[in-house]
Amino acid sequence: MVYLMAGADAPELAAVAVEAGADLVELGFPFSDPLADGPVVRRAAERALAAGMRTKACLECLERTAARVDVPLVPMTYASLLEAYGWERFAAHVRDAGASSLIVADLPVDERPEIRRVQLVAPTSTDARIALAARETDGWLYLVTVTGTTGIRDELSPALAPLVQRARALGDVPLYAGFGISTPAQAAAAAELADGVVVGSAALVAAEEGATTLGAFVGSLRAALDS
Repeated sequence: MVYLMAGADAPELAAVAVEAGADLVELGFPFSDPLADGPVVRRAAERALAAGMRTKACLECLERTAARVDVPLVPMTYASLLEAYGWERFAAHVRDAGASSLIVADLPVDERPEIRRVQLVAPTSTDARIALAARETDGWLYLVTVTGTTGIRDELSPALAPLVQRARALGDVPLYAGFGISTPAQAAAAAELADGVVVGSAALVAAEEGATTLGAFVGSLRAALDS
């Protein structure tokens, strides 16, 4: 799975990424204070907001993207955006626009249970929270591999293996690993442990260079995962 930021070029970038081998696209809805995100995602969010990507525009972008690709689309955003738009209204509108699920990065698992979403757990999560997240998650469980924000890192977090072990013992859902997975080698190593891999900041850096660079990068990830 790759992460892209909502924007005018997102539908084309998503189509290129899927053609190159991405089997799921996470689409960021920008927020002015993204607590879980590092500098690359923050920069992309700032550009998107400066270009006028508010909630309505993001929903339209999602709909255009859904028309271009045939893989699941999962918007990722923050609770304040849903609070302002209306919780159930937002959940309904993203589904209507083509989303298969939703990620709300700063919404605890035991709040707003009516909002079906992919839950996140981290190395610092207790066993009780992991078990609850596995029960409540929508389809798969997002494993945050580091204690900190998103971003490009030099090596795969050593916290991933024990987190996978705990999550498998406490639940029975597919596990996707993300945060800090930046290279084909890291993606392949993570995929040996988890059921899927999310590449965010490194994909955004490639996307900044254009569709061709993004396609080549996603192709290299796909080749590493399939080897």
